[in-house]
Parts: sequence; C-alpha cells; structure tokens
Amino acid sequence: MSAFENTAFGEGHNHIFLGAAHESNARKTWAVIALCSAMMLIEIGGGSMFGSLALVADGLHMSTHAGAMLIAALAYTYARKHATDSRFVFGTGKLGDLAGFTSAIVLAMIALLIGYEAVSRFLSPVPIRFGEAIPIAVVGLLVNIASVWLLSSDHHGHSHGLNRGRGHSHGRDEDAHEHDVQRIFAPSGVFAVSIFEDGVPPVFRIAPETLNSKLDAAAISVTTIRPDGTRQPFGFADRGGYLESKEDIPEPHAFKAIVRLPDGEHEVEFEEHEHGYDEVHEAAARDHNIRSAYVHVMADAAVSVLAIIGLVLARTFSWLWMDPLAGVIGALVIANWSYGLMRDTGGILLDMNPDEKMADNVRHVIEENGDKVLDLHVWRLGPGHMSAVVSVATSDSQHNPSFYHSALQRFKGLSHVTVEVNPARATA
Repeated sequence: MSAFENTAFGEGHNHIFLGAAHESNARKTWAVIALCSAMMLIEIGGGSMFGSLALVADGLHMSTHAGAMLIAALAYTYARKHATDSRFVFGTGKLGDLAGFTSAIVLAMIALLIGYEAVSRFLSPVPIRFGEAIPIAVVGLLVNIASVWLLSSDHHGHSHGLNRGRGHSHGRDEDAHEHDVQRIFAPSGVFAVSIFEDGVPPVFRIAPETLNSKLDAAAISVTTIRPDGTRQPFGFADRGGYLESKEDIPEPHAFKAIVRLPDGEHEVEFEEHEHGYDEVHEAAARDHNIRSAYVHVMADAAVSVLAIIGLVLARTFSWLWMDPLAGVIGALVIANWSYGLMRDTGGILLDMNPDEKMADNVRHVIEENGDKVLDLHVWRLGPGHMSAVVSVATSDSQHNPSFYHSALQRFKGLSHVTVEVNPARATA
C-alpha cells in the first residue's frame, strides 16, 4: 500500500488555499469600513452639534455596520498572515467561511432586534420626526449603495470550474451549449468540431463553416485518445446541416480527438477548462467572507428602502403603522439572508461536499479503466480549492499513486490529492 500527495501550488508542498480574489476582496472590505466609519463620525458629530438624537442613533447604527465589516476584513488579514502556518493542517482557506458564519449569527441577532422593536411600536406607537428621519434614511441608503458598488464585482466569487454534467450550459464560446469549439481547415472546407450538451448526454457535433463544405456521415469518424492511452471510436449520423455522434462522450472531456475526414486525419484537443455559470461549482468556489460583507450592506440597504417607503406613507396618509410594518418586513428579509449564509458556511465548516459532480468525475476517471474506488472523500479547503482522499483497488501493477495523480491533474479546482493504492486481491 502506498500514498501520494500533490503539490498544491508549484514545486514543494504547501497548503495555501486562499481564494483567487483574496487580496482584492480584502481591499474592497477595508474601503467599505472606511466609508462607513467616515459616515458614522459625521452623523454622530453632526447629531451632537445640532441636537439631533435621530442623527446620533443612525451614526451608532452605522458603527455596528462597520463592526460587521471588520469581522470580514480581519479574517482576510489573519488568513493571509497565517497561510503558511503549519498548525493549520489544511491551511487557512476556511477562515472566511468561519467569519461568514459569525456574520450570519450577527445578522440573525439584528433581525431579531429589528423585529422586536417593530412589534413594540405596533403595540405602543411613538411620534415620528419625519423631517429628520427621512433625510437620514436617504443618506444611509446612499452610503449603502456605495458600499454595494464597492463589493458587488467580486462578492459572488464565481470561479467557473471543472464540472460537466448532462444538460449543463457552457455558454462561454457558443450560445447553443457547445464548448471548446475546434476548427479544422481541410482542402474540402472549414469544419467546426464541438461537444454539445443541452438536456442530453454529451455528444460530438461536426458542422461545416464554408458554403462548399459537405459532410458524409458514413465517411467521417472521431477517435478519442485519453491521457492514459484509452481510445474510443465514434460514428456519426446526419442531423441536417451538421453531424452528431451516435455514442455519448464519457466524462471528463479532456482528450485528443482524431477526426477522420475524406481528405485525411486531423488532430484536435479538448480540455476541462473554466466555463459558464454552474450553480453547484459556484457554491464550491464562492468566497463566503466577501459574501457575508455583501449581505450586510444589502440588508442595511433593504432596511433603508423599506424605512423610506414606510416613513413617506406614514407622513402622507398618517399611517403610523407603516413604519413598524416596514421594520417587520425588513427583519424577515434579513433573517432569510442570514439563514442562507449560515446554512452554506456551516456546511463547509462541517466538511460537507459542495461540489458532488467533482466527486463523480474523480470516481469516473479512476474506474473507467477497470479499477475500483474503495473510499472517496471530496471537500472544500477554501474558495475554488477542493481536496480529495481516495482509496483505490487495482490489479494493474503499473497503476501506482502517481498514475492516478496524473490522471486527476485535469481537474484544476482539485488542489490537494491523497491516493492510497491497494492490490485488488487484498479486497477480496
């Protein structure tokens, strides 16, 4: 029995699993803190100078907002500072998820406080100084809009990765769910060779791109050659305007393809690469720390919008109950966002696999040559970084750990791999 671990980044072995946008997101978070802190000082100072309790109260509220952002900012700083600390067995990539979980709890407490205050005002209405309250709510909304703008470009953490499932759109090069289109320039014309999957198993498509190009399904074939040497032939059927392979293409889609046309053979290559928005892989790559900061400013913006609506209606129609009603709605919205953030970050902290397709692809790559996966664990180490521990039974003495490591290198999001190889007879 033997084991092998890959090098996470380049030569040598380290455990730096921070997100690709770690530094950028950290700078954005600090910028939001600076903005909120400046607004807080202006409101508290102005309120104290002009005797406005509402202005002071909003300034104190802004301080809690800045404090919540500080959790995210310090998490980025600490994660980077201790990224190479050997005490963290799998690095500090999950620190952002821990900060996100903490922020989710803070959001839940804010929702409870807003809900409690709203219910109290339903039962015991208080006079509202509309002349001060509405402008303050508008200024608060403008600050939140600026904060959202600062954070919005990277908060979702898309790192469009390596999963290809049936019916999955790759919408990067083609609008018709085709990806990695390869073009063949032959004497008989130009032909586009692609992999198509839209609600159907993946298949090859060959289409002419010049007017004089003609396709004869009986005279055309494709043979794939995978990194381990496995070959698979594909025959074609005429679909009217293009040819489509009769056989499905097994996952993963990383191989050389020999395309046989009437005028000779042509070699093209397909790779697993970054592509369109896949919900499952997005969950594996998402930076929950910047997401928590984004949710905080979005929650504050939503409360500001609802407050403005409630205050305007209350002043216009004397509906004093609109103000606490807006508070109840805001509390429910924040509670829902808090739950989603807590659910996603909690799952990662408990090593729940957020990308099941990655596990399926790893299993397929290992078992397509007749080997058997005895045990497989795939989990997230940080934004865009997955780890796999796999135990394999094989009857081929040439299949050592480095063989499987090489086979799994096609998955760019798989940053840390440990392989255990067992003789097949040992499992009987």
